[in-house]
Amino acid sequence: MHMFRHTPSTGKQFLALAGFLIVTYLTAAIGAVGSLNAQQFYAELNLPAFAPPAWLFGPVWTVLYGMMAIAAFLVWRRAGWRYGDTALILFLVQLILNGLWSWIFFAWYQGFWALVEILALLVAIVATTAAFWKHSKVAAFLMLPYLGWVTFATVLTFSLWRLNPTVL
Repeated sequence: MHMFRHTPSTGKQFLALAGFLIVTYLTAAIGAVGSLNAQQFYAELNLPAFAPPAWLFGPVWTVLYGMMAIAAFLVWRRAGWRYGDTALILFLVQLILNGLWSWIFFAWYQGFWALVEILALLVAIVATTAAFWKHSKVAAFLMLPYLGWVTFATVLTFSLWRLNPTVL
């Protein structure tokens, strides 16, 4: 752990928080474009008994994206880019993987590759959370609901792929 504590001005903090929120919700928007048909497609799939209703995904992801952005901001506020670079690069990597999953599953109908990709996303989230822990315990805790949801989504992805072999 570094001894340096990054203390940006209030104006820089506001801009940074806005930037993290924009980048994170931009990822959500990119994923949403890839899943424009998600509600209809999901309704046509053979679902496992534990599958949540389609309407639940939007609100859950909205909250999780906000928590992720705040977590990244807390790391930046504490460590800056210089000392928090590994954690923040991992954050960006997991964001890219997050946005990509919707395209693989809902736009390209690739169940196996969606499973492979979400497993990579899980690894990236664990690495990001561990890196965040070094700078901000609160940031790491803010990532835990996301980790839990993606773990659940991994099981759901596997189940959907296995239950729908001709579609996925």
